[in-house]
Amino acid sequence: MSSSSLIRVLLADDHAVVRAGIRQFLDQADDIDVIAEADDGLAAQRLIAEHQPDVAVLDIQMPEASGIEVTRWVRANHPQVGVLVLTAYDDDPYVMAVLQAGANGYVLKTASPREIIRAVREVHAGHSALDASIIQKVMSQVATGGREQPVEKLTSREEEVLILVAKGFTNKAIGVQLGISDRTVQGHLAHIFSKLQANSRTEAVMRAISLGWLSPGLMED
Repeated sequence: MSSSSLIRVLLADDHAVVRAGIRQFLDQADDIDVIAEADDGLAAQRLIAEHQPDVAVLDIQMPEASGIEVTRWVRANHPQVGVLVLTAYDDDPYVMAVLQAGANGYVLKTASPREIIRAVREVHAGHSALDASIIQKVMSQVATGGREQPVEKLTSREEEVLILVAKGFTNKAIGVQLGISDRTVQGHLAHIFSKLQANSRTEAVMRAISLGWLSPGLMED
């Protein structure tokens, strides 16, 4: 098969063993070519911009930027790239957040090699590729009118930043505590505000407490 007819795939997952397994699955197909691999969200964005793959296969939970954030970025900057989220998470908030971010497909890592290959082909063809259990969740959400707005989970680093915010640390103090720059702290806060639909540090903390993500006692420490 000529290189021009191959489906060019970027694979992003922060676990090397998982990436190797998925790549082995995809290599079984003679019409799929894995052209690049990334072990975090920012690396995925850089490689997508560089290689312009046909399909980006992303995990949800990755360092630096989540699969949901990368999906949102792809839709804004490289809309021609198909996005297939391949993950172990089937929780309703994740499912709805991924689909609202603009992913073309959502398949669980428990899927068979054949199902994963088919999902890549469907996304490349412009179709939606959803795991059967995911379809049920989406239909249930639609049936109930989607009354509850899904909230995207924070990354572990964002959780660390928010805990220090709750304790009253300034951006500079947070940076010193975590060994990161002020600008990086500001970037994490921007993501936190977006995910929690908050406009201030206090609102973000209160929203996280209401969701059970933070203990109210943190603000009293």
